[in-house]
Amino acid sequence: MLFRTRRYVSLLFAIGSGSLALLNGLTAPSFAQRLTGEQLAVSQARQRAKVSSQTLFDDFNYSNYKQLAKHGWIIRTAAGWPGVPGAIWGNEGVSFPVDQDQRGNRLLRMISSTDGTGSNTHQTQICHQRKYLEGTYAARIRFVDLPADGPSGDQLVESFYTISPLKAPMDPDYSELDFEYLPNGGWGSAGPTLFTTSWRTFSPEPNWKKDNVFNTSSGSNAGWHTLVTQVSDGKVKYFIDGRPLAEHGGQYYPRSLMSINFNLWFIRDQAVKSSAVRHYQEDIDWVFHEAKKILAPEEVDAKVASLRRKGVRFWDTVPAPAPRLISPCDY
Repeated sequence: MLFRTRRYVSLLFAIGSGSLALLNGLTAPSFAQRLTGEQLAVSQARQRAKVSSQTLFDDFNYSNYKQLAKHGWIIRTAAGWPGVPGAIWGNEGVSFPVDQDQRGNRLLRMISSTDGTGSNTHQTQICHQRKYLEGTYAARIRFVDLPADGPSGDQLVESFYTISPLKAPMDPDYSELDFEYLPNGGWGSAGPTLFTTSWRTFSPEPNWKKDNVFNTSSGSNAGWHTLVTQVSDGKVKYFIDGRPLAEHGGQYYPRSLMSINFNLWFIRDQAVKSSAVRHYQEDIDWVFHEAKKILAPEEVDAKVASLRRKGVRFWDTVPAPAPRLISPCDY
């Protein structure tokens, strides 16, 4: 009798508190049986996805940068290279505007600004965890040629890239793969130029020395583009909107786990002669990575479209190394 009374009291407490954990021992059905058919199907689909693929997808449908951080993204605050000496890096340049072209969608917007001086130059960078190497990388990005306000002509860099930390000058394990759009030229190019660059290593300023290989594509790239990088079998291939741009390999093939990054920064000593503040924007619609698998650009588009149809806003099944590697987000 006392045992039955205790079970009855426990049952009342569980119902009153809404605790499924307490009801567990009193009711026979398993967790799977308590799920609705739809919930069970979703759970099983997720388990299959985890087994069959290692995928990162972020739709950047956030309303503030704290939500961004919960999914492993870092907004750079560390001072230093690259860009204008004395420039400020911070979360002020990150926002999530409503997408005017896709109902219900938001974008990640990076805004960088300058008046030509270091103390009034703001640059923006975001970085994900350092756990990526071979596979397919992709992002849909809107490049700009002109600032949102103020005079134009500053040499700046709008980028999507992967990178590992430089442990020392000319670090032999360093790895970096870049898409970099220079709307006003620079680095020896005149006019709008898209650089695709694979790095062996480098020595930072003041003893600047680089070991990389790059290709350039001239002409304006203002507007939306899908950028794809394939990394496999000793070769790195770059595509824009399905069109091949470059293929690198040999000593320029990455060797270390990298983070996924975006940044928007001004080239040193290449500002227009004006004290008026001007703001530049780089918008990101989504980012995608599938580890250890090469996908054609059209396959990437199809996978992203499928994830969006299913209402997936964020998905990350790419395992991190143990212990986790630091993603310094400082260049």
